Amino acid sequence: MKIFKAITLLVVSGAVFFVFNNKTGPLPPLGSFSSPYTGFWQNAENRQIEKDLSLSLPGLKDEVSILYDENRVPHIFAKNDYDAYFTQGYVTAKDRLWQMDFQTRFAAGRISEVVGERALELDRYKRRTGMLLGAEQSLKGMMANPKSKMVVEAYTAGINAYIASLKPKDFPIEFKILDYKPEQWTLLKCALLLKQMTSTLAGGSDDFYMTNILKTYGPSVVKDLFRDYPFREDPIIPAGTKWTFTPLKVPPTPSSFIAMMTDSIRPQEKIEGIGSNNWAVAGNKTATGMPILANDPHLDLTLPSIWYQIQLITPTMNVYGVSLPGAPHVIIGFNKNVSWGVTNVDADVLDWYQIKFKDNKKEEYWWNNKWNKVTKRIETISIRGGKTLVDTILFTHHGPIVYIDEQKPFKDNVPVGTAMRWIAHDQSDELATFYKLNRAKNYEDYREALKAYTAPAQNFVFADNHNNIAITPNGKYPLKWKEQGKFVLDGSDPNNDWQGWIPAEQNPTIKNPERGFVSSANQSSTDPTYPYYLNWEFAPYERAARINRRLTQMNHITVDSLRNLQNDNFSVQAENLRTTMLSLVDQGQLKKKEEIEGFRIMNQWNNFYNAKEIAASIFDLWYNQLNNSIWADDFTDKGSIMRFPSRDRTTQIILFEQNSKWVDNLSTPQKETLADLATISFISTIDSLTKKQGPLGEKWQWGYVKDTQIAHLAKIPGFNSKHLFSGGSKGSVNALNHNNGPSWRMVVQLGQKVKAFGVYPGGQSGNPGSWYYDNMIDTWSDGKLNELVYLLNPTPDKRIISTVKLKK
Repeated sequence: MKIFKAITLLVVSGAVFFVFNNKTGPLPPLGSFSSPYTGFWQNAENRQIEKDLSLSLPGLKDEVSILYDENRVPHIFAKNDYDAYFTQGYVTAKDRLWQMDFQTRFAAGRISEVVGERALELDRYKRRTGMLLGAEQSLKGMMANPKSKMVVEAYTAGINAYIASLKPKDFPIEFKILDYKPEQWTLLKCALLLKQMTSTLAGGSDDFYMTNILKTYGPSVVKDLFRDYPFREDPIIPAGTKWTFTPLKVPPTPSSFIAMMTDSIRPQEKIEGIGSNNWAVAGNKTATGMPILANDPHLDLTLPSIWYQIQLITPTMNVYGVSLPGAPHVIIGFNKNVSWGVTNVDADVLDWYQIKFKDNKKEEYWWNNKWNKVTKRIETISIRGGKTLVDTILFTHHGPIVYIDEQKPFKDNVPVGTAMRWIAHDQSDELATFYKLNRAKNYEDYREALKAYTAPAQNFVFADNHNNIAITPNGKYPLKWKEQGKFVLDGSDPNNDWQGWIPAEQNPTIKNPERGFVSSANQSSTDPTYPYYLNWEFAPYERAARINRRLTQMNHITVDSLRNLQNDNFSVQAENLRTTMLSLVDQGQLKKKEEIEGFRIMNQWNNFYNAKEIAASIFDLWYNQLNNSIWADDFTDKGSIMRFPSRDRTTQIILFEQNSKWVDNLSTPQKETLADLATISFISTIDSLTKKQGPLGEKWQWGYVKDTQIAHLAKIPGFNSKHLFSGGSKGSVNALNHNNGPSWRMVVQLGQKVKAFGVYPGGQSGNPGSWYYDNMIDTWSDGKLNELVYLLNPTPDKRIISTVKLKK
């Protein structure tokens, strides 16, 4: 028995020792994590920031003052630009180091180093899509520009100065939980962070889905259901705007593509394979007589927050706005003279090319009537625990072949055996645009700044103190023939290659339009008269239509008018469809009290997705179920993956083509009518809500059904926000959904003394143990804005709570 006890004690002791010193599953090493000297206790922060502090920071050229305001926003006063960017890197790392580390590891395909094999396929996918190659190309672009080179080197040096000051007890808590250490920041990481934003906003593609639809149904169905221009549209550049340039000759459409789209031949080869708003109103529509600009970019919402507020003041600039942690400059913001904001363009800048290899060795591919050499890039992926994976990526002149025959794609819209042509792989220097915008004084400076911009293409809205407003859907656009890249392309035909670029000065743009405002909501950039092809599909028009309708009606506009518009929950989609959908329901089939009451509530609804609206919950689910009833039998389980037609096309069928052949459910023996589908889906909707939310009552309110919550970036339990009871929907101006929506709301009133307001869902600190981790969420959720502290000099201000002096 003594021996048994001794062995048991030894085993238990060994297990305890192991658990206390090693990461076990999701648990950190409990010994170091719970240590009062180095563990999580050290991450608890006092809300009060030390009022006056002086630090020595080797690497600075001169003295710098940082004034922190009541929301812990740093206002950096530097005597030269290098010190400003050095300090921006330092303070951003101080607040967001783990976020910066994790996001750039994600972009580079290095998450396996932290969490082990479960992230291996994700890492392979990121590398196989050429993220590292793209970042290397961007870095080349930055290094070729002396100003961008200075900026990125100073910013990187500032981050590393902070990292060098850290002891293990100071590590952000996520490092302790995930059991790894901060590493040196590199210039490449700044490029990776920007490349990840390109991936988020311009890294999607429907080419594979559309190719499958073309092969299944032929060109006539594609032309009918997947039109190149929607039935309803309110483009960014007002319809009827005249183009004042002489366009370049667009490359001719290859005869093979024309034949394919006229059905004279079938495709020969078997192929194996987040919205935003912005606007600016002119002085003649505002109460002050000066322009007001508003912007709310919609992204997946996370904690720590996507954005970081900052003010940079040097002899060459005084700029305030939000930056991306890990990249220098202010990305969206204002200075004394101008303001600007961005939304995504949705241009088609990613195409797939089917590759014909010479043999199974895959060392040569057929292009331009000859065999061409395949090049290779070796990627070594380190995996936590000591393993490594060596992956070989094949490259053609188009770009990387993301997956070859025997490999299963990480994402189902990646066609096997195809090469990826993506704007993100080209050399670029987006920092040059923001360097100039941060210092812009007028419209001419704005236009000059946009010339350097490549990707992701953005709708740059603008206003200045000369009473100018403007908007430019801007980026580096390939010179394409119409519909080039709508489907997977034949990679052997040079006619299918990108053959030039739309000149930057011929990108769509408008200044001071007659209607007195400019706006965008990710919809079509122009009407069909624009001579170049940008894409065949953009975001639905409803948000844009609501914004333009309201701005047209509004006069004597104030900051508060535009704040209210940012929080507008009206649904143009419901306005268009609700009455017709209700008229289709056979009320005689509604038997249960919830069905009868639900129908009555829908009849009385005002089409606003407000948090307390039960009708919004019913309509949202009902439309989705009806949409699925119309299309699921035609576009799923057909042996290849496809997508549904757009909301615009579905709306057209519900309103005007109720006898369309697409309405009948082919998987049932009887022939359904649209009224049948509307009735069945309405009853099904009520049944689903009853099962999930209980009897019809308070829990059916949209705020509960939508259940908005802001999750931690690494989904660490306990670090998420509380559940938020809020309105808004995908089709509303306030495009707030379960976990994505307005990542930054900003309204700027130009004038002799600029006044600006803004808020994002989170806080300046990335530390869950800090009061400033999520202190602005309630303000944001309530639809309010903070008045931003825009300082002209480093003198005391009642909203400044701390001053830090940095000395070299």
